[in-house]
Parts: sequence; structure tokens; C-alpha cells
Amino acid sequence: MKHHAVSIRPFIGAKDFDLSRQFYQDLGFQENILNKNLSVFKTGQLAFYLQDAYVQDWVDNTMVFLEVPDLAIYWKELLALNLAAKYKNIKQTPIKEQPWGKECFMHDPSGILWIFGEFNT
Repeated sequence: MKHHAVSIRPFIGAKDFDLSRQFYQDLGFQENILNKNLSVFKTGQLAFYLQDAYVQDWVDNTMVFLEVPDLAIYWKELLALNLAAKYKNIKQTPIKEQPWGKECFMHDPSGILWIFGEFNT
């Protein structure tokens, strides 16, 4: 089967929907409200859906990988947002070298793990 896909958009949950909406806006995503319980957040051609739904096992096992071209610059900009001071439960882990490239981590207010990475060329 040949895929002629245009995008892939995961659905992620939120323990506190309004708090998570603000968090992702602060992170630099543009929100488009689809209804009172669902928004799509975009950056460039990339997007994900945030829904007002929380199942702890689901959220605790959700990981999103965002590839960036220069992780050192991204990490510096991420720290400058000071999200950990503004939002309870934000956890950030500095850049680590891996055989495939570099990565750093951040948990959102609900506990979703974001992995920011840069692949070796």
C-alpha cells in the first residue's frame, strides 16, 4: 500500500484542559478551538489534538517526539520560557547524547512526556 499522507496528528489528553491549553500556547503552538472539549495545536505543518479527557494510564504512557534542527538552541529557548516556574509538575531533563543524536525531555502539566530530538546527519 502506498501512503499519500498529508499529516499525522496524535490525540493527547489533559488533566486540566484549560491549563494545558495555556501551556501549549506558551510553548509556541497556535491553537484552533474545534469545540469546547477539543483543540488542535499547530506549529508550521505539524499538529496535534488536545482533548478534555484524562485517563491516567493513557496519559502516563503518552510520549510525543518533536524533531528540531538544532537541539541546543531549542533547549535554550525552552528554558527561557520558564515553564517550570509557571506550571506545577513540569519536569525538564537536559540534553543527552545518544548514538542516533541528541534528546531532552519535558513533561507537560498532565504528565505527557515530550521528547525533543536532533538526529545525527
